[in-house]
Amino acid sequence: MNESTFIEKLQKKFGGETIEFAGNTSLVLDAGSILDAAKETRKMGFERLSDITAVDYWPQEIPRFHVVYQFTSLKHSATFAVRVPVSGISPSLPSVEKVYPNANWREREIYDFFGIRFEGHSDLRRILMPYDWAGHPLRKDYPLGYEEPQFSFNFDEIDARKPYAKE
Repeated sequence: MNESTFIEKLQKKFGGETIEFAGNTSLVLDAGSILDAAKETRKMGFERLSDITAVDYWPQEIPRFHVVYQFTSLKHSATFAVRVPVSGISPSLPSVEKVYPNANWREREIYDFFGIRFEGHSDLRRILMPYDWAGHPLRKDYPLGYEEPQFSFNFDEIDARKPYAKE
């Protein structure tokens, strides 16, 4: 069986639409069905949740984020993605940690960097940023505060503004 067979089964049961990009097909599901879809995916033989990540489509607010789940089956030699649109206003999703235990750290990482809450998560707290950190650094509206890159065409301009140690 190939990936499209599994995607069709999930789509028939949970609805949603498919997106094809660069030869890969993803299923877009609503937030309310991701937990049941993860359970169904597990029953179909996808024993591994390879990855969970998020994408920020700011300044678009509804949906602002997509959370992307990558499921893998060694038995079927197949992998596919499920995307879940999430609103930018109080973003949250049900946790899939009970179905795929390795989701624990990945959901914490998404919470830490994007501010998306996972309801029912056993220990939702920051994992990489300090506990007192304000904001979520992978959001596109997060202030960057970086130094301008120095290239050959702007070397003199950047060099003049650069703080150097006094001798």
